[in-house]
Amino acid sequence: MHELLKQYQLLLLALLIFLPLEQLFSARPQKIFRRGLLTDMGFLFLNGWLVLIGVIVVVAVATLVNQLIVPSAVKQAVADLPYLVQVLLALLIGDLGVYWTHRILHSVPAMWQIHSVHHAVEELDWLAAVHQHPLDVIFMKAGSLFPLFALGFSLEAIGTYILIYSWQAWLAHANVRLGYGPLRHVLVSPEFHHWHHSSEQEARDKNFAGLFSFYDVLFGSIHLPKGQKPKTFGVDHPMPSGYLALLAYPFMAWAATRKRDNPSST
Repeated sequence: MHELLKQYQLLLLALLIFLPLEQLFSARPQKIFRRGLLTDMGFLFLNGWLVLIGVIVVVAVATLVNQLIVPSAVKQAVADLPYLVQVLLALLIGDLGVYWTHRILHSVPAMWQIHSVHHAVEELDWLAAVHQHPLDVIFMKAGSLFPLFALGFSLEAIGTYILIYSWQAWLAHANVRLGYGPLRHVLVSPEFHHWHHSSEQEARDKNFAGLFSFYDVLFGSIHLPKGQKPKTFGVDHPMPSGYLALLAYPFMAWAATRKRDNPSST
Protein backbone atom coordinates (compact mmCIF):
# COMPACT_ATOMS: atom_id res chain seq x y z
CA MET A 1 0.00 0.00 0.00
CA HIS A 2 2.79 2.42 0.97
CA GLU A 3 4.70 1.75 -2.27
CA LEU A 4 1.60 2.31 -4.38
CA LEU A 5 0.92 5.59 -2.57
CA LYS A 6 4.47 6.75 -3.32
CA GLN A 7 3.98 5.75 -6.97
CA TYR A 8 0.81 7.84 -7.23
CA GLN A 9 2.61 10.81 -5.65
CA LEU A 10 5.34 10.50 -8.27
CA LEU A 11 2.73 10.34 -11.00
CA LEU A 12 1.12 13.54 -9.72
CA LEU A 13 4.52 15.25 -9.79
CA ALA A 14 5.10 13.89 -13.31
CA LEU A 15 1.76 15.37 -14.39
CA LEU A 16 2.80 18.80 -13.11
CA ILE A 17 6.12 18.57 -14.96
CA PHE A 18 5.29 16.88 -18.26
CA LEU A 19 1.97 18.60 -19.02
CA PRO A 20 3.54 22.06 -19.48
CA LEU A 21 6.67 20.60 -21.12
CA GLU A 22 4.58 18.87 -23.78
CA GLN A 23 2.75 22.12 -24.51
CA LEU A 24 5.90 24.22 -24.73
CA PHE A 25 8.22 21.80 -26.56
CA SER A 26 5.88 19.40 -28.35
CA ALA A 27 7.28 17.08 -31.00
CA ARG A 28 3.86 16.83 -32.68
CA PRO A 29 0.63 18.85 -32.42
CA GLN A 30 -1.58 16.93 -30.00
CA LYS A 31 -4.49 17.75 -27.71
CA ILE A 32 -4.19 17.31 -23.94
CA PHE A 33 -7.46 15.37 -23.90
CA ARG A 34 -6.32 13.08 -26.66
CA ARG A 35 -7.92 9.89 -27.91
CA GLY A 36 -7.46 7.01 -25.46
CA LEU A 37 -6.83 9.23 -22.44
CA LEU A 38 -9.59 7.63 -20.35
CA THR A 39 -8.24 4.15 -21.11
CA ASP A 40 -4.79 5.25 -19.98
CA MET A 41 -6.30 6.53 -16.75
CA GLY A 42 -7.62 3.01 -16.20
CA PHE A 43 -4.11 1.61 -16.64
CA LEU A 44 -2.77 4.34 -14.36
CA PHE A 45 -5.02 3.66 -11.37
CA LEU A 46 -5.80 -0.05 -11.69
CA ASN A 47 -2.65 -1.71 -13.03
CA GLY A 48 -0.61 -1.08 -9.91
CA TRP A 49 -2.49 -3.59 -7.77
CA LEU A 50 -2.14 -6.34 -10.36
CA VAL A 51 1.54 -5.62 -11.01
CA LEU A 52 2.30 -5.52 -7.28
CA ILE A 53 1.27 -9.17 -6.87
CA GLY A 54 3.61 -10.26 -9.66
CA VAL A 55 6.52 -8.17 -8.36
CA ILE A 56 6.13 -9.66 -4.87
CA VAL A 57 6.48 -13.14 -6.38
CA VAL A 58 9.53 -12.06 -8.45
CA VAL A 59 11.25 -10.54 -5.40
CA ALA A 60 10.43 -13.58 -3.24
CA VAL A 61 11.97 -16.01 -5.75
CA ALA A 62 15.01 -13.75 -6.27
CA THR A 63 15.52 -13.57 -2.51
CA LEU A 64 15.48 -17.38 -2.30
CA VAL A 65 18.06 -17.55 -5.09
CA ASN A 66 20.17 -15.03 -3.19
CA GLN A 67 20.02 -17.08 0.00
CA LEU A 68 20.35 -20.57 -1.47
CA ILE A 69 22.36 -20.31 -4.69
CA VAL A 70 24.43 -17.12 -4.98
CA PRO A 71 27.91 -17.63 -3.41
CA SER A 72 28.60 -15.67 -0.23
CA ALA A 73 31.68 -14.11 -1.83
CA VAL A 74 29.54 -12.59 -4.59
CA LYS A 75 26.99 -11.23 -2.12
CA GLN A 76 29.72 -9.75 0.05
CA ALA A 77 31.45 -8.16 -2.95
CA VAL A 78 28.19 -6.47 -3.96
CA ALA A 79 27.42 -5.39 -0.38
CA ASP A 80 30.88 -3.81 -0.04
CA LEU A 81 30.39 -1.56 -3.06
CA PRO A 82 29.70 2.13 -2.34
CA TYR A 83 26.10 3.26 -2.82
CA LEU A 84 26.76 5.24 -6.01
CA VAL A 85 28.68 2.34 -7.57
CA GLN A 86 25.77 0.01 -6.72
CA VAL A 87 23.35 2.45 -8.36
CA LEU A 88 25.45 2.66 -11.54
CA LEU A 89 25.75 -1.13 -11.74
CA ALA A 90 22.03 -1.51 -11.01
CA LEU A 91 21.24 0.84 -13.90
CA LEU A 92 23.49 -1.10 -16.27
CA ILE A 93 22.32 -4.58 -15.18
CA GLY A 94 18.68 -3.57 -14.91
CA ASP A 95 18.60 -2.03 -18.36
CA LEU A 96 20.33 -5.04 -19.88
CA GLY A 97 17.48 -7.11 -18.42
CA VAL A 98 14.95 -4.64 -19.84
CA TYR A 99 16.60 -4.85 -23.26
CA TRP A 100 16.37 -8.65 -23.54
CA THR A 101 12.93 -9.07 -21.98
CA HIS A 102 11.69 -6.29 -24.26
CA ARG A 103 13.24 -7.98 -27.29
CA ILE A 104 11.62 -11.31 -26.33
CA LEU A 105 8.25 -9.56 -26.09
CA HIS A 106 8.68 -8.51 -29.72
CA SER A 107 10.19 -11.70 -31.13
CA VAL A 108 8.02 -14.43 -29.54
CA PRO A 109 4.52 -14.35 -31.09
CA ALA A 110 2.70 -15.33 -27.88
CA MET A 111 4.56 -12.64 -25.95
CA TRP A 112 3.86 -10.05 -28.64
CA GLN A 113 0.14 -10.49 -28.00
CA ILE A 114 0.81 -9.15 -24.50
CA HIS A 115 3.16 -6.37 -25.56
CA SER A 116 1.02 -5.21 -28.47
CA VAL A 117 -1.33 -3.70 -25.87
CA HIS A 118 1.41 -1.12 -25.18
CA HIS A 119 2.03 -0.51 -28.87
CA ALA A 120 -1.68 0.05 -29.52
CA VAL A 121 -1.18 3.68 -28.46
CA GLU A 122 -1.52 5.90 -31.53
CA GLU A 123 -1.09 9.32 -29.88
CA LEU A 124 2.11 9.24 -27.84
CA ASP A 125 2.69 11.29 -24.70
CA TRP A 126 4.15 10.75 -21.22
CA LEU A 127 1.05 8.91 -19.98
CA ALA A 128 1.46 6.26 -22.70
CA ALA A 129 4.21 4.83 -20.46
CA VAL A 130 1.51 3.29 -18.23
CA HIS A 131 -0.48 1.83 -21.14
CA GLN A 132 0.85 -1.70 -20.59
CA HIS A 133 -0.73 -5.05 -19.86
CA PRO A 134 0.09 -6.14 -16.27
CA LEU A 135 1.75 -9.32 -17.57
CA ASP A 136 3.97 -7.13 -19.77
CA VAL A 137 5.03 -5.00 -16.81
CA ILE A 138 5.67 -8.01 -14.57
CA PHE A 139 7.79 -9.76 -17.22
CA MET A 140 9.95 -6.70 -17.80
CA LYS A 141 10.31 -6.05 -14.07
CA ALA A 142 11.37 -9.67 -13.63
CA GLY A 143 14.10 -9.11 -16.22
CA SER A 144 15.40 -6.00 -14.46
CA LEU A 145 14.71 -6.56 -10.74
CA PHE A 146 15.34 -10.30 -10.42
CA PRO A 147 19.13 -10.09 -10.98
CA LEU A 148 19.42 -7.09 -8.65
CA PHE A 149 17.69 -8.82 -5.75
CA ALA A 150 19.38 -12.14 -6.49
CA LEU A 151 22.86 -10.56 -6.43
CA GLY A 152 22.12 -8.74 -3.18
CA PHE A 153 22.07 -5.09 -4.19
CA SER A 154 20.97 -2.84 -1.33
CA LEU A 155 17.33 -1.78 -1.12
CA GLU A 156 18.49 1.84 -1.37
CA ALA A 157 20.31 1.20 -4.66
CA ILE A 158 17.38 -0.79 -6.08
CA GLY A 159 14.94 1.92 -4.98
CA THR A 160 17.04 4.56 -6.73
CA TYR A 161 17.14 2.44 -9.89
CA ILE A 162 13.32 2.10 -9.82
CA LEU A 163 12.89 5.85 -9.32
CA ILE A 164 15.25 6.74 -12.18
CA TYR A 165 13.70 4.15 -14.49
CA SER A 166 10.15 5.39 -13.73
CA TRP A 167 11.05 8.97 -14.63
CA GLN A 168 12.90 7.79 -17.71
CA ALA A 169 9.87 5.79 -18.90
CA TRP A 170 7.64 8.87 -18.69
CA LEU A 171 10.25 11.09 -20.37
CA ALA A 172 10.94 8.61 -23.19
CA HIS A 173 7.23 8.52 -24.11
CA ALA A 174 6.65 12.26 -23.65
CA ASN A 175 5.61 14.33 -26.66
CA VAL A 176 8.68 16.56 -26.52
CA ARG A 177 11.45 17.49 -28.96
CA LEU A 178 14.50 16.00 -27.30
CA GLY A 179 17.24 14.03 -29.06
CA TYR A 180 20.43 14.32 -26.88
CA GLY A 181 22.67 15.26 -29.83
CA PRO A 182 26.07 13.49 -29.60
CA LEU A 183 24.77 11.30 -26.75
CA ARG A 184 21.92 9.91 -28.85
CA HIS A 185 23.76 6.57 -29.26
CA VAL A 186 24.55 6.36 -25.55
CA LEU A 187 21.36 7.36 -23.72
CA VAL A 188 17.72 6.71 -24.58
CA SER A 189 15.96 9.94 -25.55
CA PRO A 190 12.31 10.60 -26.44
CA GLU A 191 13.43 10.74 -30.09
CA PHE A 192 14.96 7.26 -29.74
CA HIS A 193 11.91 5.69 -28.08
CA HIS A 194 9.38 7.35 -30.36
CA TRP A 195 10.98 5.45 -33.23
CA HIS A 196 10.38 2.23 -31.27
CA HIS A 197 6.64 3.02 -31.27
CA SER A 198 6.55 3.95 -34.94
CA SER A 199 4.29 1.89 -37.18
CA GLU A 200 6.63 2.49 -40.15
CA GLN A 201 8.17 -0.69 -41.56
CA GLU A 202 11.83 0.26 -41.20
CA ALA A 203 11.39 1.02 -37.49
CA ARG A 204 9.78 -2.31 -36.56
CA ASP A 205 11.43 -4.26 -33.74
CA LYS A 206 14.12 -1.66 -33.05
CA ASN A 207 15.30 0.43 -30.07
CA PHE A 208 14.59 -1.92 -27.16
CA ALA A 209 16.69 -0.30 -24.41
CA GLY A 210 15.07 1.78 -21.70
CA LEU A 211 18.03 3.79 -20.40
CA PHE A 212 21.14 3.11 -22.49
CA SER A 213 20.80 3.20 -26.27
CA PHE A 214 24.30 1.74 -26.61
CA TYR A 215 22.77 -1.67 -25.88
CA ASP A 216 20.89 -1.37 -29.19
CA VAL A 217 24.10 -0.27 -30.88
CA LEU A 218 25.92 -3.26 -29.37
CA PHE A 219 23.26 -5.81 -30.36
CA GLY A 220 22.47 -4.34 -33.79
CA SER A 221 18.89 -3.20 -33.15
CA ILE A 222 19.16 0.58 -33.33
CA HIS A 223 17.11 2.75 -35.69
CA LEU A 224 17.77 6.45 -35.28
CA PRO A 225 17.91 8.25 -38.65
CA LYS A 226 19.30 11.75 -38.28
CA GLY A 227 17.03 14.62 -39.22
CA GLN A 228 13.92 12.45 -39.41
CA LYS A 229 11.10 11.70 -37.00
CA PRO A 230 8.36 9.06 -36.94
CA LYS A 231 5.06 10.04 -38.50
CA THR A 232 2.63 7.39 -37.23
CA PHE A 233 2.32 5.12 -34.20
CA GLY A 234 0.40 1.96 -33.35
CA VAL A 235 0.12 -1.59 -34.69
CA ASP A 236 -1.11 -2.89 -38.03
CA HIS A 237 -3.92 -5.07 -36.70
CA PRO A 238 -7.17 -4.13 -34.92
CA MET A 239 -6.97 -3.58 -31.17
CA PRO A 240 -9.72 -2.93 -28.63
CA SER A 241 -9.83 0.50 -27.02
CA GLY A 242 -11.22 -0.10 -23.51
CA TYR A 243 -9.17 -1.02 -20.45
CA LEU A 244 -10.91 -4.32 -19.66
CA ALA A 245 -10.96 -5.33 -23.33
CA LEU A 246 -7.22 -4.69 -23.56
CA LEU A 247 -6.63 -6.80 -20.44
CA ALA A 248 -8.52 -9.65 -22.11
CA TYR A 249 -6.92 -9.16 -25.53
CA PRO A 250 -3.87 -11.47 -25.16
CA PHE A 251 -6.04 -14.32 -23.86
CA MET A 252 -8.51 -13.89 -26.71
CA ALA A 253 -5.64 -13.78 -29.23
CA TRP A 254 -4.06 -16.94 -27.76
CA ALA A 255 -7.40 -18.74 -27.91
CA ALA A 256 -7.92 -17.67 -31.53
CA THR A 257 -4.42 -18.87 -32.46
CA ARG A 258 -4.98 -22.21 -30.75
CA LYS A 259 -8.31 -22.65 -32.52
CA ARG A 260 -6.74 -21.82 -35.89
CA ASP A 261 -3.77 -24.16 -35.37
CA ASN A 262 -5.83 -27.01 -33.94
CA PRO A 263 -9.43 -26.89 -35.22
CA SER A 264 -10.25 -30.27 -33.65
CA SER A 265 -9.72 -28.79 -30.17
CA THR A 266 -13.08 -27.03 -30.47
